Amino acid sequence: MRGKIRVRLVNYTKKPMETVTWAALISYWDEWESEAFERTTMSDVENHLPRVLGYGHESILEHAVLTFSIEGCSRVCSHQLVRHRLASYTQQSQRYIKLNPMDVEETFVIPGAVKDHPELYEKWKRLMREAMELYEESCGKGVHQEDARFILPQAVRTKIVVTMNLRELKHFLGLRACERAQWEIREVAWKMLEEIAKNEELRPIIGWAKLGPRCVQLGYCPEGELMPPGCWKRTREKWKALAGSKPKA
Repeated sequence: MRGKIRVRLVNYTKKPMETVTWAALISYWDEWESEAFERTTMSDVENHLPRVLGYGHESILEHAVLTFSIEGCSRVCSHQLVRHRLASYTQQSQRYIKLNPMDVEETFVIPGAVKDHPELYEKWKRLMREAMELYEESCGKGVHQEDARFILPQAVRTKIVVTMNLRELKHFLGLRACERAQWEIREVAWKMLEEIAKNEELRPIIGWAKLGPRCVQLGYCPEGELMPPGCWKRTREKWKALAGSKPKA
């Protein structure tokens, strides 16, 4: 797993599709009541949820929440992630957990664009090794890690738990699964989407709610001339393949 970003769907609302559908029917049918939740079936889901979402009534998606663990991304990435405010986050503490420096690639994220320049790449690694050494020296001389962490670059890897409802997740994916997004958080966004696609219970909502980049949600690319040629086609094909994928055994 060297140098890998790991994303895992660890928990989600029990009976998520039934919950969202039941909420929609509470809104539309006077005879639907609290007890109807126990009667809501996948047949009800398939008959009503795609149609309701097709009308653009997305507030019902807020009744289902998903919790992901993200490991190995940089703090550059996590700083972008927490800007999505309608979510809950718990991040690995640099105050209470002392960094145990290992290999540079295990401890820090170095962009591929830097690795393309060997001399520059060596300078980056040297700087990060020096940062790790100074961090270790500071801790060794009694400086608490809450102060020693000031020397660490934003490239340092971190762990973070994020909980979002489906509506906020759609907003997040719309912005961050786009090719215009920064490469690291874009990777996190697609891995989150892949986790949903692997789950048989959740996978249908990808297509019904159009969980994905904004070009998928809107039917056109809102970035216009800012996007590289062929981006819309590439992105939509990638999304369609994922939305129609079968869960892994």
